[in-house]
Amino acid sequence: MADQEEWSTDANEALDISFVQAAPGSPRTLSSFHPSFTYPIFGDEERIFGYQSLKLNLRFAAHDLYPNLEVLYDKKFKTVGDTKATDIEGTLKEWVPNDTFQKVGAFYSHIQNDTSASSFKPPGELLETYTSRGRNFEIWNGELTDPSVRRIVERLQIMISFFIEGGTPLQLDDQDWTLARWRVYFVYEKLSDLPSPNTSPYSIVGYSTSYRFVTYVPTTSSKSTTQDFTLPPPAPISPASLPSRARISQFLILPSHHSHGHGTHLYNAMVKTFLASPTCMEITVEDPNEAFDDLRDYCDYKHLLDNGTFARISLKTDIDPKLSARKIGVRVPTSKLLDMPLLETLRIKNKIAPRQFARLVELYLLTKIAPHNRQAGTARLTQRARASDPNDRAFYYWRLLVKQRVYKKNKDVLVQLDRGERVDKVEQTVGEVAGDYERLLRGMEKWEGGEPSASSSERRDRAKRKVVDEDDEDEDEEMTGSAKRVRSEAL
Repeated sequence: MADQEEWSTDANEALDISFVQAAPGSPRTLSSFHPSFTYPIFGDEERIFGYQSLKLNLRFAAHDLYPNLEVLYDKKFKTVGDTKATDIEGTLKEWVPNDTFQKVGAFYSHIQNDTSASSFKPPGELLETYTSRGRNFEIWNGELTDPSVRRIVERLQIMISFFIEGGTPLQLDDQDWTLARWRVYFVYEKLSDLPSPNTSPYSIVGYSTSYRFVTYVPTTSSKSTTQDFTLPPPAPISPASLPSRARISQFLILPSHHSHGHGTHLYNAMVKTFLASPTCMEITVEDPNEAFDDLRDYCDYKHLLDNGTFARISLKTDIDPKLSARKIGVRVPTSKLLDMPLLETLRIKNKIAPRQFARLVELYLLTKIAPHNRQAGTARLTQRARASDPNDRAFYYWRLLVKQRVYKKNKDVLVQLDRGERVDKVEQTVGEVAGDYERLLRGMEKWEGGEPSASSSERRDRAKRKVVDEDDEDEDEEMTGSAKRVRSEAL
């Protein structure tokens, strides 16, 4: 065992990722950091066997992500029977382009002598520019059918496996029809202080991808369905011309740029693009993690607040108390609590998925209840719908609204429980939903355009919850091929 430990190295610590640019004398490092995960590449234990004092330097040109891997070590284990050192290059070949393995001297020479770097522009079209902390940034986007977009993604997407747990690289050799359904959004810093004539003014900050799901839009024509219909003549069809759902898939801001507001700018730019598209019907997210959930909630909430959507929504509390039954499943109709046709109109206009929109409405309505009343919890709800305090009455009906959504989503599971257990489970879940909304509201008070962040204790508490409020935005769809099981990271 001692010999095994002597020759075993923590892959996360051994791997150093850096971004460089041309500078007088030798390339200058703009940023460097270690990966959060290496288990997709080096196994669940994230260890590399067969080397002493192992160091892996994975370098990228900051503008076009031209890559290089340098492997350094003092000693290498000599093969004994079936036991041999990890083939580092062979292991990484599946994850990086072939030109990653050239000699480091050739890489440095390329960086220093690449005269095209000074005229480099990110691939695709410029979406928007913004300033953060006195520095200038740009967001570009393009289709994956564009060879220059595909080349950047091929070089950069190993970062998805390094920083997004469960993240999956895209299959870049797919058919053009599939590639055309992918759109890539890049965030670049536009540098002004350039150290040499061959230095590019651009440095990568992060990127995101979205995928188009073609969706059926039923017609509302009053004409007879038996009328004559002639198929249009054969012609190439662009996925962008078809009604679709846009699904945000991978979302990554590099560690050196965290907490500077880049995730917020990138997400808002993507949503702005989706809203402007006449063929995008709805915006969804593929399996987001907690950090992205918070970012999305804050951005969507602010958008609905700023565009006047929330101002049109109110919770009705002047309801006949006889309708407020205690039994789970025998409830005040949702139509009695909210103007459901109006909500659906607003949801469609803002292209927000049903569950996300319901949560945002619940969050907004909670803010209309005095903090003292809602923080007192159920202790003040003894009179329920008959409470004389309008805030107590509103909080009672607000909880009833959340209960309805939770129960409806989980009815098949809940009906299998005893009545008492069923009531307790729903009450527990509603309490946890309310607690998470309060956490979001506290975060909004601190959030001033940067990335939202929770305290470590809040994240631990959230991770412990067993809430039945989970939902898949696209239960009727399964991603296949290169689109399957891609996760998101917001920060």
